[in-house]
Amino acid sequence: MGNMAKGCALFGGALLVLLLLLGGCGVSKYNSMVAGQESVEGAWSGIQNQYKRRFDLVPQLVETVKGAANFEKSTITAVTEARASVGKLQMPEGLPEDPAALEAYVKAQSKLGSSLSRLLLVAENYPNLKASQNFLGLQDQLEGTENRIAVARKDYIDTVRSYNTTIRKFPNNFIASSFDFQKVPQLEFDDDVQEVPSVDFNFDNKD
Repeated sequence: MGNMAKGCALFGGALLVLLLLLGGCGVSKYNSMVAGQESVEGAWSGIQNQYKRRFDLVPQLVETVKGAANFEKSTITAVTEARASVGKLQMPEGLPEDPAALEAYVKAQSKLGSSLSRLLLVAENYPNLKASQNFLGLQDQLEGTENRIAVARKDYIDTVRSYNTTIRKFPNNFIASSFDFQKVPQLEFDDDVQEVPSVDFNFDNKD
Protein backbone atom coordinates (compact mmCIF):
# COMPACT_ATOMS: atom_id res chain seq x y z
CA MET A 1 0.00 0.00 0.00
CA GLY A 2 2.85 2.33 0.79
CA ASN A 3 4.43 1.87 -2.64
CA MET A 4 1.06 2.32 -4.31
CA ALA A 5 0.41 5.53 -2.42
CA LYS A 6 3.87 6.79 -3.27
CA GLY A 7 3.31 5.91 -6.91
CA CYS A 8 -0.02 7.71 -6.95
CA ALA A 9 1.58 10.75 -5.36
CA LEU A 10 4.35 10.79 -7.95
CA PHE A 11 1.87 10.35 -10.77
CA GLY A 12 -0.32 13.11 -9.35
CA GLY A 13 2.68 15.40 -9.00
CA ALA A 14 3.82 14.71 -12.56
CA LEU A 15 0.29 15.28 -13.85
CA LEU A 16 0.08 18.58 -11.96
CA VAL A 17 3.40 19.72 -13.40
CA LEU A 18 2.22 18.74 -16.90
CA LEU A 19 -1.05 20.62 -16.46
CA LEU A 20 0.81 23.68 -15.22
CA LEU A 21 3.15 23.53 -18.20
CA LEU A 22 0.27 23.12 -20.63
CA GLY A 23 -1.65 25.88 -18.92
CA GLY A 24 1.34 28.19 -19.02
CA CYS A 25 1.91 27.39 -22.68
CA GLY A 26 -1.76 28.04 -23.42
CA VAL A 27 -1.70 31.37 -21.62
CA SER A 28 1.46 32.36 -23.49
CA LYS A 29 -0.10 31.50 -26.86
CA TYR A 30 -3.31 33.32 -25.96
CA ASN A 31 -1.36 36.43 -24.98
CA SER A 32 0.63 36.29 -28.22
CA MET A 33 -2.63 36.20 -30.20
CA VAL A 34 -3.92 39.20 -28.27
CA ALA A 35 -0.69 41.04 -29.03
CA GLY A 36 -0.96 40.05 -32.69
CA GLN A 37 -4.54 41.31 -32.86
CA GLU A 38 -3.49 44.60 -31.29
CA SER A 39 -0.72 44.93 -33.87
CA VAL A 40 -3.19 44.39 -36.71
CA GLU A 41 -5.53 47.01 -35.25
CA GLY A 42 -2.64 49.45 -35.00
CA ALA A 43 -1.60 48.79 -38.60
CA TRP A 44 -5.17 49.27 -39.82
CA SER A 45 -5.45 52.53 -37.89
CA GLY A 46 -2.25 53.69 -39.60
CA ILE A 47 -3.79 53.12 -43.03
CA GLN A 48 -7.00 54.86 -42.06
CA ASN A 49 -5.13 57.90 -40.75
CA GLN A 50 -3.18 58.35 -43.98
CA TYR A 51 -6.23 57.78 -46.17
CA LYS A 52 -8.08 60.42 -44.15
CA ARG A 53 -5.19 62.83 -44.53
CA ARG A 54 -5.33 62.42 -48.32
CA PHE A 55 -9.14 62.71 -48.27
CA ASP A 56 -8.86 66.03 -46.43
CA LEU A 57 -6.25 67.39 -48.86
CA VAL A 58 -8.42 66.90 -51.95
CA PRO A 59 -10.79 69.88 -51.53
CA GLN A 60 -7.86 72.28 -51.10
CA LEU A 61 -6.14 70.87 -54.17
CA VAL A 62 -9.32 71.05 -56.26
CA GLU A 63 -9.97 74.66 -55.28
CA THR A 64 -6.38 75.57 -56.15
CA VAL A 65 -6.45 74.06 -59.64
CA LYS A 66 -9.86 75.60 -60.33
CA GLY A 67 -8.07 78.92 -60.28
CA ALA A 68 -6.07 77.95 -63.37
CA ALA A 69 -7.68 79.21 -66.57
CA ASN A 70 -9.23 76.46 -68.73
CA PHE A 71 -8.07 73.67 -66.44
CA GLU A 72 -9.55 70.34 -67.58
CA LYS A 73 -12.97 70.12 -65.97
CA SER A 74 -13.16 66.38 -66.60
CA THR A 75 -10.04 65.84 -64.50
CA ILE A 76 -11.43 67.89 -61.63
CA THR A 77 -14.75 66.04 -61.88
CA ALA A 78 -12.99 62.66 -61.78
CA VAL A 79 -11.16 63.62 -58.57
CA THR A 80 -14.31 65.00 -56.96
CA GLU A 81 -16.35 61.91 -57.83
CA ALA A 82 -13.59 59.56 -56.65
CA ARG A 83 -13.44 61.39 -53.32
CA ALA A 84 -17.23 61.16 -53.00
CA SER A 85 -17.06 57.40 -53.60
CA VAL A 86 -14.47 57.03 -50.86
CA GLY A 87 -16.68 59.02 -48.51
CA LYS A 88 -19.60 56.67 -49.11
CA LEU A 89 -17.45 53.61 -48.36
CA GLN A 90 -15.88 54.63 -45.07
CA MET A 91 -15.09 51.51 -43.03
CA PRO A 92 -16.60 51.04 -39.54
CA GLU A 93 -14.50 51.46 -36.43
CA GLY A 94 -12.25 48.53 -35.59
CA LEU A 95 -10.78 45.87 -37.83
CA PRO A 96 -12.39 45.15 -41.21
CA GLU A 97 -14.42 41.94 -41.07
CA ASP A 98 -16.16 41.82 -44.45
CA PRO A 99 -13.72 40.96 -47.28
CA ALA A 100 -16.13 42.29 -49.94
CA ALA A 101 -16.51 45.64 -48.14
CA LEU A 102 -12.74 45.88 -47.72
CA GLU A 103 -12.19 45.14 -51.42
CA ALA A 104 -14.67 47.84 -52.45
CA TYR A 105 -13.03 50.31 -50.08
CA VAL A 106 -9.53 49.58 -51.39
CA LYS A 107 -10.69 49.94 -55.00
CA ALA A 108 -12.29 53.30 -54.22
CA GLN A 109 -9.09 54.49 -52.54
CA SER A 110 -7.01 53.29 -55.50
CA LYS A 111 -9.30 55.14 -57.91
CA LEU A 112 -8.89 58.32 -55.88
CA GLY A 113 -5.11 57.93 -55.95
CA SER A 114 -5.13 57.41 -59.71
CA SER A 115 -7.36 60.44 -60.33
CA LEU A 116 -5.08 62.61 -58.19
CA SER A 117 -2.08 61.38 -60.14
CA ARG A 118 -3.84 62.36 -63.38
CA LEU A 119 -4.71 65.80 -62.00
CA LEU A 120 -1.11 66.51 -61.06
CA LEU A 121 0.14 65.34 -64.45
CA VAL A 122 -2.28 67.71 -66.18
CA ALA A 123 -1.15 70.52 -63.87
CA GLU A 124 2.30 70.37 -65.50
CA ASN A 125 0.78 72.18 -68.47
CA TYR A 126 -0.23 75.23 -66.40
CA PRO A 127 2.64 77.62 -65.62
CA ASN A 128 0.59 79.59 -63.09
CA LEU A 129 0.07 76.44 -61.04
CA LYS A 130 3.72 75.51 -61.25
CA ALA A 131 4.56 78.93 -59.89
CA SER A 132 1.96 78.78 -57.10
CA GLN A 133 3.43 78.20 -53.66
CA ASN A 134 0.04 77.03 -52.44
CA PHE A 135 -0.15 74.39 -55.17
CA LEU A 136 3.45 73.29 -54.64
CA GLY A 137 2.83 72.98 -50.91
CA LEU A 138 -0.23 70.80 -51.49
CA GLN A 139 1.69 68.71 -54.01
CA ASP A 140 4.45 68.10 -51.46
CA GLN A 141 1.91 67.16 -48.79
CA LEU A 142 0.18 64.76 -51.17
CA GLU A 143 3.48 63.16 -52.19
CA GLY A 144 4.39 62.59 -48.55
CA THR A 145 0.94 61.18 -47.82
CA GLU A 146 1.11 58.76 -50.74
CA ASN A 147 4.47 57.51 -49.52
CA ARG A 148 3.10 57.02 -46.00
CA ILE A 149 0.07 55.20 -47.41
CA ALA A 150 2.40 52.78 -49.20
CA VAL A 151 4.35 52.12 -46.00
CA ALA A 152 1.16 51.72 -43.94
CA ARG A 153 -0.33 49.28 -46.44
CA LYS A 154 2.83 47.16 -46.41
CA ASP A 155 2.86 47.14 -42.60
CA TYR A 156 -0.78 46.06 -42.53
CA ILE A 157 -0.26 43.30 -45.10
CA ASP A 158 2.76 41.92 -43.22
CA THR A 159 1.04 42.15 -39.83
CA VAL A 160 -2.15 40.46 -41.03
CA ARG A 161 -0.18 37.70 -42.72
CA SER A 162 1.71 37.00 -39.48
CA TYR A 163 -1.44 37.09 -37.34
CA ASN A 164 -3.50 34.88 -39.66
CA THR A 165 -0.67 32.36 -39.84
CA THR A 166 -0.36 32.32 -36.05
CA ILE A 167 -4.02 31.52 -35.37
CA ARG A 168 -4.02 28.74 -37.97
CA LYS A 169 -1.01 26.89 -36.59
CA PHE A 170 -1.43 23.83 -34.36
CA PRO A 171 -2.19 23.96 -31.45
CA ASN A 172 -2.91 27.70 -31.70
CA ASN A 173 -5.98 26.98 -33.81
CA PHE A 174 -7.71 25.32 -30.83
CA ILE A 175 -7.09 28.34 -28.64
CA ALA A 176 -8.11 30.71 -31.45
CA SER A 177 -11.42 28.92 -32.01
CA SER A 178 -12.11 28.71 -28.27
CA PHE A 179 -11.62 32.45 -27.77
CA ASP A 180 -13.05 33.61 -31.12
CA PHE A 181 -9.87 34.89 -32.72
CA GLN A 182 -11.05 35.38 -36.30
CA LYS A 183 -9.03 35.54 -39.50
CA VAL A 184 -8.59 39.14 -40.65
CA PRO A 185 -9.27 39.99 -44.33
CA GLN A 186 -6.11 40.76 -46.27
CA LEU A 187 -5.59 43.76 -48.54
CA GLU A 188 -5.62 42.78 -52.21
CA PHE A 189 -4.70 44.99 -55.13
CA ASP A 190 -5.14 44.59 -58.87
CA ASP A 191 -1.91 44.61 -60.84
CA ASP A 192 -2.78 47.98 -62.39
CA VAL A 193 -3.32 49.76 -59.07
CA GLN A 194 -0.60 48.32 -56.89
CA GLU A 195 1.86 51.09 -57.64
CA VAL A 196 1.71 54.30 -55.64
CA PRO A 197 0.52 57.15 -57.92
CA SER A 198 3.50 59.20 -59.04
CA VAL A 199 3.26 62.76 -57.80
CA ASP A 200 6.93 63.73 -57.83
CA PHE A 201 7.32 66.53 -60.36
CA ASN A 202 10.44 68.59 -60.93
CA PHE A 203 8.84 71.84 -62.00
CA ASP A 204 12.17 73.66 -62.14
CA ASN A 205 13.15 71.76 -65.27
CA LYS A 206 9.97 72.68 -67.12
CA ASP A 207 9.59 75.61 -69.46
